[in-house]
Amino acid sequence: MRYISTRGEAPALGFEDVLLTGLATDGGLYVPESLPHFSVEEIRSWRGLPYAELAYKVMYPFVEDAIPADDFRKMLGETYSVFSHQAVAPLVQLDTNEWVMELFRGPTLAFKDFALQLLGRLLDYVLEKRKQHVVIMGATSGDTGSAAIEGCRRCEHVDIFILHPYQRVSEVQRRQMTTVQGDNIHNIAVKGNFDDCQRMVKESFGNQSFLGGKTQLAAVNSINWARIMAQIVYYFQASLALGGPDRSMAFSVPTGNFGDIFAGYLAKKMGLPIAQLVIATNRNDILHRFMSGNKYEQHQLEHTLSPSMDIMVSSNFERLLFDLHGRDGAAVKDLLERAAKGPVSIEDYRWKHARKLFDSDAVDDKTTCDTIRDIYEKNEYLLDPHTAIGVRAARNCRRDSTVPMITLGTAHPAKFPDAIAESGLVVKPQLPAHMADLFEREERYTVLDNNVSEVQGFIAKHWKNA
Repeated sequence: MRYISTRGEAPALGFEDVLLTGLATDGGLYVPESLPHFSVEEIRSWRGLPYAELAYKVMYPFVEDAIPADDFRKMLGETYSVFSHQAVAPLVQLDTNEWVMELFRGPTLAFKDFALQLLGRLLDYVLEKRKQHVVIMGATSGDTGSAAIEGCRRCEHVDIFILHPYQRVSEVQRRQMTTVQGDNIHNIAVKGNFDDCQRMVKESFGNQSFLGGKTQLAAVNSINWARIMAQIVYYFQASLALGGPDRSMAFSVPTGNFGDIFAGYLAKKMGLPIAQLVIATNRNDILHRFMSGNKYEQHQLEHTLSPSMDIMVSSNFERLLFDLHGRDGAAVKDLLERAAKGPVSIEDYRWKHARKLFDSDAVDDKTTCDTIRDIYEKNEYLLDPHTAIGVRAARNCRRDSTVPMITLGTAHPAKFPDAIAESGLVVKPQLPAHMADLFEREERYTVLDNNVSEVQGFIAKHWKNA
């Protein structure tokens, strides 16, 4: 399988190179040249498979040119054996035909573990084969950083530099990153917001001269295709558990960077019957404003109780725009260049085509807290603020009550105690046993100004072979 850029000017690459490259040389994101497609009969035959084996069925077509089948199966078995629930992604029922899929059973209590536990193993495999060393540079709005560090910290061939917005992630999220010890692990707190961190990462990938030609950057953000690939699997898992593929499903996805919901879009294109995808956002509602009114316009970023979605530049949205424009890279490049200068819209027929599958909603902090309290009082089930936004958006946007609605539960509530407290509940979410001493562990991070040259200089000085 070959991978092509959403901007049409970069060379097509195989899986190994896409894994290590991240951003394409033309500034675009890599997508498969073509997708595998599974028949209803084939999907039905996967009922009852353990999660790791289902993951093999869904993902192997994307990597088969690079990784032997037995090696990939072993990798997947190791990846999902560290999750705390045998089902890996268990479903919890909230109401009639309404469910939450718990994606926070991995080691860092967030859905990012599904992809980043695998990404670390993929990097180790490919870098060992190539006898190559890389520098991982990533930006996080909260959860990607800890999941990336946990997934990659044992990799012998990487140095990890994770940027997070200073004082704009929850304390649990910060400590999960900054208390992991290792000579190859570097946390950078940038005096800015997530979009500033993400911009620095993209700019650095575009010009890596600050590394002096001695190594290259590798991506852990969802610009890396391997992240998207791994997230496709749990859509199949949820569907098969609730009667799919013989009935359609609807999914509500808390999203800021559009990666997790784009994986659901791909699952549908690969043959999984999905009737509706709900984009659930907070006050940073650029995706909702586009999907509800065909207007893509950046506003000032706001700090909310759901910090992992405090994003205004949704990188993976470019992948959907590529499809909506008939995979015309030049058209996508032109649109995004205009979007950087002001509001843009797409042709009405393209927007209406997207609306056949997608709905959206933006949920403010008060409504988020109301939803946390309401669900707990009725079900004794505690939602984190991101999942609460997903549940509220699902209820506001639901098209057909006979279709199962599944909200992706993206994080453990213990990561966001301030939001739980603000909802008026006296219950205090507890960290799992393996994190019980998190607040006693020593932290280590560096605060830097919102300046790309300063950040690049820090990386150039501190990677292993500098």
